Amino acid sequence: MERLLMNDLLKWKKKKNRKPLVIHGARQVGKTWLMKEFGRLHFDTCVYISFDNNPRMKNVFEQDYDINRIISALRIEHGSAFTAEGTLLIFDEIQEVPRAMTALKYFCENAPEYYIIAAGSLLGMALHEGMSFPVGKVDFLHLYPLNYYEYLLAFGENELAELIKQKDYSLINDFSSRYVDYLKKYYYVGGMPEAVKCYLDTDDVKEVRKVQKNLLLYYENDFSKHAPKEQIPRIQMVWNSIPAQLAKENRKFIYGIVREGSRAKDYEIAIQWLSDYGLINRSMRIKKPGMPLISYMDQGSFKMYMIDVGLLAAKGNMSAKTIIEGNAIFEEFKGALTEQFIAQELSAQNIELYYYSTENSSGEIDFVLQKDEFCIPVEVKATENLKAQSLKAYCRKYEPEIAIRTSMSNYRKEEWMVNVPLYLFSEYVAG
Repeated sequence: MERLLMNDLLKWKKKKNRKPLVIHGARQVGKTWLMKEFGRLHFDTCVYISFDNNPRMKNVFEQDYDINRIISALRIEHGSAFTAEGTLLIFDEIQEVPRAMTALKYFCENAPEYYIIAAGSLLGMALHEGMSFPVGKVDFLHLYPLNYYEYLLAFGENELAELIKQKDYSLINDFSSRYVDYLKKYYYVGGMPEAVKCYLDTDDVKEVRKVQKNLLLYYENDFSKHAPKEQIPRIQMVWNSIPAQLAKENRKFIYGIVREGSRAKDYEIAIQWLSDYGLINRSMRIKKPGMPLISYMDQGSFKMYMIDVGLLAAKGNMSAKTIIEGNAIFEEFKGALTEQFIAQELSAQNIELYYYSTENSSGEIDFVLQKDEFCIPVEVKATENLKAQSLKAYCRKYEPEIAIRTSMSNYRKEEWMVNVPLYLFSEYVAG
């Protein structure tokens, strides 16, 4: 599978003042495969070290930060000699050996000639818990599930994908039915690499759902293994509430849906844990579309999205037929999947998520993006129903330079806003 982050890895390799690179990302999004594939394609030698259940490597880093000694130990672990030139060192599950993370500082300062990439599925939690971190001595990248563009590439639709890149809107409109068909399937399959590969190999949606259910179970097992014991029930309750939270017309996170009578302080740690683990993305409410958006953020109001639209569909037990063909019962949740899709596409570009609403929650704008000097309102429509009353009211009040409605309808530019097809949204925003 082609991953767009490979381009960023190549840029990192060519940087003059390159630092060790840390890749964040939830479990099972493809970090290990991406690092190894990068090493295979662009280096003469790839030295892969996993710190998971590796007492030898733990002992190596427990002694001191003598880089020459550490390199000698890595050669022994690898089984053959290597030099800095043409070699990629991969430190996987680095959170298991915190001193290995600290050692990246000394690689940066004393052996910058080495190409080093580190990753860890639980790294976000380890950092949040106080792991000593080499501030200013590492570069960062974040890997998410496959976005829609990568999904097209995985299915060999290179021409359709390239057409999106070219932004030939007239030709894109001509092939809209094909893009929509792939998008509906993406709502079901999602972008988790194992689920995509399963669909590629079997063309069987039932097998895909088994993979997704196993992934959900895998994550939930991690709750009991790695979360603070007293927080496990609360983490599970928050996690289980997400489909119900998003099924509401107003998708703002309501603590009472998690448990009747509960308040923010009861679940703050549980929500932070899910965020550190990489399983949720939060969109924060802004009171006013001013720059920077973070200055107008309401800390107490937010929406919560899952990491992947396919996992949301699986957790909501949505059938493939219901998603692809639709029915009356599905109409409300279709909006949830669509909003989840847009949140996911934005997160994959490392765009902070915000939404706008007034104090009484009327006139809500689904997303507000901070792009260069602009605050861009985005209204999300699940179908071709193009009534955009909230967006119109917002535009009358704030007169934004750019306004976007994204829907299943074809691309067209109007005097006060542009309608961007959902399948084109990510590339359009990327500019």
